[in-house]
Amino acid sequence: MITIEDKTNLVNIAVMGDFTLADFKQFEEHALYKLKSGDKTNLIFDLRGMIDYTTDVAWEEIKFFSRQHNHDFNKIAVVTDDQWLTWQAWLSRLFVDADIRVFNEYTDAQNWAKA
Repeated sequence: MITIEDKTNLVNIAVMGDFTLADFKQFEEHALYKLKSGDKTNLIFDLRGMIDYTTDVAWEEIKFFSRQHNHDFNKIAVVTDDQWLTWQAWLSRLFVDADIRVFNEYTDAQNWAKA
């Protein structure tokens, strides 16, 4: 399950439990709507409550960010203490022009993404 909170140039996505393809599609739909404004958007992915995700979510994420929207986001903050998710975020930097950073604390991520 995900929750999405939308601010002017910042979208907060929090994942709780399993991150499913339906959840990713919900994020994708919201992001595409937000991108229609023409402004680059900053994202915060709060993954502290995520238990697991499916391979189809990983594939959709790769397609969405690396192929279709690799130039559309300004900053992407990932909040997690999971080492594997940290490595995935760092690897994403190879495919996306956005400044991607990993944070342990949500408030640090929010302050950075707003600046």
